[in-house]
Amino acid sequence: MNGPQLIILLGQLLLGMAAGFVMHRADFCMTGIFRDLFLFGRRTMLYALLLLIACLVALYALAHGSGLLLYPFPLFGPPSLANLLGGVVFGIGMVLAGGCVVGSLYRMGGGSTLSATAVAGLIVGSLAYVELDGWWLPRAKSMSLGSSAVTLPQLLQLPPWLISLLLLTITVPLLLRWWRRGLLQVPFGPQGHIQPGKAALLLALIAFLSTLLAGIPLGVTTSYAKLAGYLLLPLVPEHVASLDYFQRQGLDFSHPLFGIRLTGGGGPRLDGIALIQLPLMLGLVAGGTLSAFRLGELQWYFKAPLRQYLSAFCGGVVMGLASRLAPACNIWHLTGGLPIMALQSILFVLGLLPGTWLGVQLLTRLVVRSE
Repeated sequence: MNGPQLIILLGQLLLGMAAGFVMHRADFCMTGIFRDLFLFGRRTMLYALLLLIACLVALYALAHGSGLLLYPFPLFGPPSLANLLGGVVFGIGMVLAGGCVVGSLYRMGGGSTLSATAVAGLIVGSLAYVELDGWWLPRAKSMSLGSSAVTLPQLLQLPPWLISLLLLTITVPLLLRWWRRGLLQVPFGPQGHIQPGKAALLLALIAFLSTLLAGIPLGVTTSYAKLAGYLLLPLVPEHVASLDYFQRQGLDFSHPLFGIRLTGGGGPRLDGIALIQLPLMLGLVAGGTLSAFRLGELQWYFKAPLRQYLSAFCGGVVMGLASRLAPACNIWHLTGGLPIMALQSILFVLGLLPGTWLGVQLLTRLVVRSE
C-alpha cells in the first residue's frame, strides 16, 4: 500500500467515525427524515437535510471549479427509469428496515440488534442481486431515457456553477429564515444531543472531506455486495468466479488530488472500492459505538417482537436489492448526486418519496398496528 492509499484508508476510517458519532448524537437518519414526514408530518430533520445539501452544492461547486474533484463524479451515468424504480423499492425497504445503509451501521454500533438484523438483510439482498444481475442488466438497459447527459447542467448545456448559483439563490434565504425561526432545532433533546442544524453543518463538512479524499461521494452499498462475496468465496469459489457482477470493475479513474489510478468493483477482492468504502463502514459502526459508550447507553437489546426482526431483515434484503437496481443508495444520491444535479439522483429521489410512503403504509399495517 502506497502513501496516498494509506491516507485514503485512514482518512475514511476517521471520517466514518466522525459521521457515525454525529449521526448517533443527532439521531440523523435518512430513513427517519422521510418516514417521519409521512408518518407524523415532522419537517425539522427534512429542513436540516436541505441545509446539508445546500452546503454541499456550494462546496462541490468550489472544488470542481478548482480542479480538486472530477465533474461529474465517477460512477454516475446517464439517466434511466431504473433509477426511479430503484428509488421506489429502496424507499420501501429502508422504512421496513428502520434505517438506511448508513443509519443501520451507526445504530448497530450503538447496540441495536434490529439494525444488525437489517445489515444482515442488506448482505443477503446484495447477494440476491448478484445472482439476478444477468437477468436485470438487459431490462435496465431497455429503460434508458436515451440521453447522454449525466447532470442537469449538461442536459441544459449550461455551466454547472450557474445551476449551483441558482439553487443557492433559492435555498439560502429559505434556510436562513427557518434557522431564525428555530425550525432547524428541536426544543428538547437527551444528554449530549446535537441539534439538527448543527449536525447538518458537521455532516456536510464530513461528506465533503470524504469526497475530496476518496474522489467519489459517500457510499457503501457496493461493499455490501463485497461482504457477500467474501462470505461466499470460501464455500463455493467456482460459483463466485462465474458470476459476472463480481468480475466487473465499474470504478476506474485517476484521482485528481493524489494522481493515482483507482479501480474496483463489487467482487470479493481488495481494490479501490474496498479501500474507500470498507474503512468508512467500519468507522460508522465505531462512531456509533463511541457515542453510545460515552453516553453510557451501550448495551444490546434483544426483546423486540419477532415481527420487528422480520421487518428489519426483509427491509434490509429489499434495500440490498434496490441499491443495485437503482444503482446506489440514498446517501450516495442525496449527498453526492443531488448537489451536482445528477439526473440519476433526481430520478432516484423522485422514486424515493412515493417508496417511503408505501413503506409507511406497510409498516403501520403489518408491523406497528399489530403490536
